[in-house]
Amino acid sequence: MKTKEAVEILLVEDNPRDVELTLHAFKKHNLANSIEVVRDGEEALDYLFRVDAVHVPRVVLLDLKLPKVDGLEVLRRLKADPRTRPIPVVMLTSSSQERDIVDSYQLGVNSYIVKPVEFERFTEVARELQLYWLLLNQPPTV
Repeated sequence: MKTKEAVEILLVEDNPRDVELTLHAFKKHNLANSIEVVRDGEEALDYLFRVDAVHVPRVVLLDLKLPKVDGLEVLRRLKADPRTRPIPVVMLTSSSQERDIVDSYQLGVNSYIVKPVEFERFTEVARELQLYWLLLNQPPTV
């Protein structure tokens, strides 16, 4: 298991194809080793709020439509807890519905990105996410 210091990105994604694409895109940019993948909202909350410690990735990439606990509820719980509130959350989803965008921002999402369908564009989005959230953004010490 990775230590909490080693995890820069928590990817919360239930679609195996999207997980594979995301990992491939990050691997292309030398980031694959610092990603923890969880497959549903319940697993994400369990990971972040383990009994022994709160795990603090540098950024959470969160899908909206998830089994067990949906992305909006995961976001709501992250932003409600003072220990995890500062963690940047990027909604990375296929939904471009205005209601989903509005709800996400009202709950405190830091960014909302609609997943590109084409692999090359998706790879470019992954590179930009890495550049901004891991290199340029200066988060507070949690």
